[in-house]
Amino acid sequence: MPELPEVETVCRGLVPFLEQRILQEVDVRRADLRQPFPDQLQQRLTGRRVQRVHRRGKYYIWDLDDGMCVLGHLGMSGSWRIHTAQDGQPAIGKHDHLVIRTDRDDTLTYHDPRRFGVLLLVSSNALPGHPLLRSMGPEPLSDAFDGSILVQAFSRRRTPVKVALLDQGVVAGIGNIYASEALYRAGIAPDRPAHSLDERECRFLAGAVQSVLSDALDSGGSSLRDHMQVNGELGYFQHRFAVYDRMGQPCPDCTCDHTQGGGVRRIIQAGRSTFFCAMRQR
Repeated sequence: MPELPEVETVCRGLVPFLEQRILQEVDVRRADLRQPFPDQLQQRLTGRRVQRVHRRGKYYIWDLDDGMCVLGHLGMSGSWRIHTAQDGQPAIGKHDHLVIRTDRDDTLTYHDPRRFGVLLLVSSNALPGHPLLRSMGPEPLSDAFDGSILVQAFSRRRTPVKVALLDQGVVAGIGNIYASEALYRAGIAPDRPAHSLDERECRFLAGAVQSVLSDALDSGGSSLRDHMQVNGELGYFQHRFAVYDRMGQPCPDCTCDHTQGGGVRRIIQAGRSTFFCAMRQR
């Protein structure tokens, strides 16, 4: 599933082509994704001006000029692709489920082979209280997030700290990849009970979350399977993973000997793979 850096990368890529543009033509090419498209989606989007493109957690949001918002999730394989007017008309494939042409003749295509994505229309007034967003914690790259947030969130949690980080009510947008990478940077074992972290460790972990997300954004996100930027390029943060998906390999910043049973280890937590270094992370 795409996490904060992947969704933010997509939003930043869409901004030059969508913000203050009119959706001139809208072609809805099937009835549903993970759930049905909104009723009369084609008619309700056609002619609307997009005032702002932004993100909340792992969801992208387009603010429209009629007081409505497009609220979307990319699912496991969704991507938005841009073809400019200079590129000519794109070839439309069977997995291209929504095609939009703007008043500048740019074409935006939503491509989703697995169809686990979501696209809804929500009133801007109702957006903060929408079931998908209302329980979401602070944005980790905002001024509202720091170690004190984690101290408060973890104080009574006996679940492993990795599992607590995946709770979108604690902090928005973090998934399996960046939770593992942040815990490695902070030197904290993923199976420690969340409530056992002291203020200093929570401060280090908050800083590690912010640094790993910022580095991933600079790299265009991580392309493990389906994620790509709107220009068709892949992200490349996967080449900078310290622990994720590196079981048995040496750690980049410590002296554990992977030839003697050290190096990156893998455990399962809440049904997800967690990667860590037992020597560095305590």
